[in-house]
Amino acid sequence: MEKGFLVVSVYDKITNQPINNATVIVRGDNYEENFSTNNTGKTNTIELDAPLKIYSLYPQKEVRPYSIYQVEVSKTDFEKTIIKGVQVFPDETSLQSVYLNNNDARTKNLRDEVFDVPPHSLWEETKEGGSQNISGITTNFSNTNPISNTYTPDILNTNNINLNDNRVVPEFFIPEYVIVHDGAPTDTNRPRYYVPFVDYIKNVASGEIYSTWPVESLMANIYAIMSFTMNRIHTEWYRSRGFNFTVTSLPRFDQTYYYNRTIFKSISDVVDQVFNYHIQRDNNNFPFLAQYNDGIQTNIPGRLSQWGSKYLADDGYSALQILRHYYGSSTILVSSEKTQGLPTTFPGYNLTIGVCGDQVQRLQVMLNAISGNFPAIPTISPVNGQYNDDTKDSVEVFQQVFELPVTGTVDFRTWYRIKNIYIAVSRKLE
Repeated sequence: MEKGFLVVSVYDKITNQPINNATVIVRGDNYEENFSTNNTGKTNTIELDAPLKIYSLYPQKEVRPYSIYQVEVSKTDFEKTIIKGVQVFPDETSLQSVYLNNNDARTKNLRDEVFDVPPHSLWEETKEGGSQNISGITTNFSNTNPISNTYTPDILNTNNINLNDNRVVPEFFIPEYVIVHDGAPTDTNRPRYYVPFVDYIKNVASGEIYSTWPVESLMANIYAIMSFTMNRIHTEWYRSRGFNFTVTSLPRFDQTYYYNRTIFKSISDVVDQVFNYHIQRDNNNFPFLAQYNDGIQTNIPGRLSQWGSKYLADDGYSALQILRHYYGSSTILVSSEKTQGLPTTFPGYNLTIGVCGDQVQRLQVMLNAISGNFPAIPTISPVNGQYNDDTKDSVEVFQQVFELPVTGTVDFRTWYRIKNIYIAVSRKLE
């Protein structure tokens, strides 16, 4: 056995505020230990047994490449929440968020919430020999025409406002959030989740690829996942068919999303750095519907092979070279500078000690608003647009709370995390 790591973060489901001094019980094979959350709602980093890393570096059926744990969270005046199937890989930090219902007059009769995180897609594929690990299977629903995800380059451009009965948004932007319908499109009894775009990508990627793979492989797969999502958004694929959501949670329609899935830090770090990119190809000014499969049980030409991308990264391929290997030599990566729903975009330079101006003042306002939900983050006074020691201290604590490199400098990655958290606490998205 090797060692993996787990950090549990506990929040109030209604207010999104971190819960201090919650009891966290972690259970596994021959293991049980109690922990408490601090004033940021987090446990300390928990060291846990995990299988040898080699088992996640090639397809095999003998040993599950990650350990399974159960996380039970309780706090006085809150309903207990249990998450089963929390995955821990060797040399990797698993990030598990838990949201507790307040046990007030409205919810006091609720039973404990129990969630079963499904097996990782790659392990389920290898072990069961199935064919579900495919993004965007051609299928039918309702009375519409069959959904075809076949790429047709002659019609994919922003000048075609009517694209196969889809509405095409002519200007690209980073969406604020994704509405995920948790089931088949016509199943109206299923819940819907409003998920910040970055969190959605992290969720999907954490269930599709092993976080122990080389960074260039992680990046290539994440580019594909983001581009697939951006295509769904900018064609208004479901809205043009009368559905009020962005994507479904099912791989036979879109990509696999599971509420409360464990997120892996190495994947989270990559998404934070590249979330504003999408794939274009064949000179089409449009996000490419980048399909993928595992490459072992299912290996369809024109789709990225997940295992194949790992082997190419082992051989020194960059993320873009991997994408071109599967999607063609015309494949390029394009960044979107605008962010829907967020106050302003990244100013184009880092904010640090000595910088002054409106951008710093906006930063200070947002950090003070976030501090209302995360009191460990110091407030800044006065809000004067000067990046002083108080601003640096507030940024450092924010970076610590949200698993970012603690530098005290607001770079691209920190800027957009502050923006997203600011929106979340302002609107209390669930």
